[in-house]
Amino acid sequence: MTLSLARLEALLQSLPNRYPTLLLDRIDAVTPGSEARGMKCVTINEPCFQGHFPGYPVLPGVLVLEALVQLSIVLAHATDAQASFVVTGIDGVRFKRQVVPGDRLRLESRMAPGAAFAVQAWVGDQLAAEAQVTLGMPT
Repeated sequence: MTLSLARLEALLQSLPNRYPTLLLDRIDAVTPGSEARGMKCVTINEPCFQGHFPGYPVLPGVLVLEALVQLSIVLAHATDAQASFVVTGIDGVRFKRQVVPGDRLRLESRMAPGAAFAVQAWVGDQLAAEAQVTLGMPT
């Protein structure tokens, strides 16, 4: 489904993150109750590259996961706009490829049973990371 600029802004506002921890550069599609697609453009200007690693910049895997979590929260909020969400679990994490400056991460989140989301990050046609993310309501 094509999202209007106003809808995109509303979905991004549903996230508690702002610069520099907002890792979604673009939301391409959201189908409430089903799936979402987005993008993270990785540039050498990312603050993490100052120390990870000098002379060999690699995007930390935890930041790839955070981008996937943020997209899952956008999908969850698009499905239930009245609720707030926090991460309650991350399972089955697999890193398949390093992510470096110049890469564009294509992010995908699909709803699964039990408040779970099957997430994947791709660079071109190469799978970079995958996991199962579980979201819940804050207490």
